Amino acid sequence: MTRDQILPKDAYNETLLDNVHPTSWENPSPPGMYNLVIIGAGTAGLITAAVAGSMGARTALIERGLMGGDCLNVGCVPSKGLIRGARGQAEIDRLAETNLTGASTRRVDFGAVMERLRRIRSEISGHDSAARYRDEFGIDVYIGEGRFTGPRSIDVTGDDGAERHLRFSKAVIATGARAAAPPIPGIENTPFLTNESVFGLTELPESLIVIGAGPIGCEMAQSFARLGTRVEQIEMAPRVLPREDADVADVVQRELVASGVTLHVGVAVKAVSGDATSVAVTYADAAGTEKTVPAAKVLVAIGRAPNLDSLDLQRAGVQAHARGIQVNDYLQTTNRRVYAAGDVASPYQFTHMAEVAASIVVQNALFLRTGKINRAVVPWCTYTSPEVAHVGLSEQEAERAGTAVDVYRHDLAEVDRARLDGEAEGFVKLITPRGKLKILGATIVASHAGEMLPEIVLAMQNDLGIDKLASVVHPYPTQAEAIKRAAAGYLRAKLTPRVKRIMGRWFAWTR
Repeated sequence: MTRDQILPKDAYNETLLDNVHPTSWENPSPPGMYNLVIIGAGTAGLITAAVAGSMGARTALIERGLMGGDCLNVGCVPSKGLIRGARGQAEIDRLAETNLTGASTRRVDFGAVMERLRRIRSEISGHDSAARYRDEFGIDVYIGEGRFTGPRSIDVTGDDGAERHLRFSKAVIATGARAAAPPIPGIENTPFLTNESVFGLTELPESLIVIGAGPIGCEMAQSFARLGTRVEQIEMAPRVLPREDADVADVVQRELVASGVTLHVGVAVKAVSGDATSVAVTYADAAGTEKTVPAAKVLVAIGRAPNLDSLDLQRAGVQAHARGIQVNDYLQTTNRRVYAAGDVASPYQFTHMAEVAASIVVQNALFLRTGKINRAVVPWCTYTSPEVAHVGLSEQEAERAGTAVDVYRHDLAEVDRARLDGEAEGFVKLITPRGKLKILGATIVASHAGEMLPEIVLAMQNDLGIDKLASVVHPYPTQAEAIKRAAAGYLRAKLTPRVKRIMGRWFAWTR
């Protein structure tokens, strides 16, 4: 993203830009050979630079757009601000429905929600600022476009057109990825929203079409519907969240509809047309019947592309493919001195995985090459209501692979706190190999599933069996009790009729 794409031009966004792309920034003069040069100041690049600089490595950090990357500017931070505002409206509605406040027609002010989002983002942006990385970590920060000129050199062109030539011992590509328009007829001539522009809205759209029902599509569709927009969501797969198990998708799908979203699943988008004031999307169902849906805006929530343009990778001997930079388990590219981290090289495009990759890159680039990316224990969370948090193997993945598993599930409808909170829609599901203790994966569907999942991630990372989860003591009443109760299913399964008969004889003998 560029400075011009951050809208509106208010005091909060000016503070943001002063931190993450200051116009008055003066690029340093390269002092000589760098231990580490990083292209890209998103999560992976920032953490790599901070750790390397703190250790005393001579480090350079290059960013042509906005420091903080997608997460700060157009991803995790603003999306959660919008989601929080939408949840606030849902809480008002739910309290009225349960007669705790009486009937209410109060509506959350969309403009105020977005202003709060911009304010908090501007406050957080100081952590990712160019000045902080220069002053606190001793990093040479270059604002400008970096490109390889050889296997061990990079040129940077600053905003003023001035060139800097950097030489490095090791380098890291951390340029991230961006929203990409899918190949839909007419879309190239139709104004559409993506995650890079939707958070610049200041007025609530009367109507919105969301193309895509993955995590981002579902989060945005539900949020705008809760805030009062008429939302229609279109998905090619037969259900929402196609990467998740069917029972997970069923819960989310019901809640989307309850929030006011009109769903069209199992359909193919045929065309998009419109202008800045109105749009139309034509789709065809499985029978080939076409229908055109009009709206004020359309949000495209499918398609990502790695940021590889202008890097001149061939000059460095770095190979890439359509999904990003080619790396090995050590995050090393085809140039052994160049590494890649974050969305530009990972199938897991999550901020927390960019953090993991950054620590591995620092270890391998500056010290002994011993760190490997761990693809087994990768948690993620979709921030719908309820949230969907997942780690490891899912039930449908096990089925596709022909892996025999045991599934232990506990529904939130049987958890006292969930019922009292009015959040009983959801469950905890644990997956183990058939007859074994090892935890292969888990899925939680709950109001705050992302906060509950780390207990299971910790168990998996430390190779603790499902029996250990069954022994964890939770405060009563909490929704996290569902984890313990799901794990206790393993113990109940061990109590076979034969074991019960043996135990019965024991108790008869000891009377």
